[in-house]
Amino acid sequence: MTTDIGKTLLIGASGGIGSALVEALGEADLTTLSRSQDGLDLTDEASIRDAADRIEGPFELILDVTGALEIDGQGPEKSLDDIDPEAMARQFAVNTIGPALLLKHFAPKLAREGRAVFATLSARVGSIGDNRLGGWYGYRASKAALNQIVRSASVEIARKRPEAIVLALHPGTVATPLTEKYLGRHPSVTPDEAARNLLKVIADRRPEDTGGFFAWDGSRIEW
Repeated sequence: MTTDIGKTLLIGASGGIGSALVEALGEADLTTLSRSQDGLDLTDEASIRDAADRIEGPFELILDVTGALEIDGQGPEKSLDDIDPEAMARQFAVNTIGPALLLKHFAPKLAREGRAVFATLSARVGSIGDNRLGGWYGYRASKAALNQIVRSASVEIARKRPEAIVLALHPGTVATPLTEKYLGRHPSVTPDEAARNLLKVIADRRPEDTGGFFAWDGSRIEW
């Protein structure tokens, strides 16, 4: 599959969704970054800064597909009694602060003229309005905080790049190692299908969509 999205930077390219996106992007002008291949560490700002310094833009699309549900063997909390401050801090380090630092160091590499997109993976469970089951405190809160960062960044970036689009995306439940313990509770899709869905959602967005939270099918998700 090829795409006309433009010059693309894919961050998290070695993961399940990331690898599928590399395949889906086909012959696109693609630059990739990942922890396993490039040593990129989302919990270390110097690592992110160094990666940004090595890479030349501008990019029409910067797509961040990093994130973690279980970190160091710690699964989602089922109740308040399960909250562990260190485990919650790690959730925020990977799922909130890491993407915020990616925005800090890579958003300046978005094209200044014309349409340009910075998209990062959030999750429907990060929606406060959609939360009717409770639990999963650290992961939910870290993704809700990420959504706020995306919203704020979209306002700031638009001042210099009026056609830029900053997005939080929910890929659906994707059958990857990240979700393998939780498959069966919700319908799932393969990484290949998720990659195609994400690229379509990105391709369909316009500047007036900036700062939005969108599902894999292009529908808006409430905050």
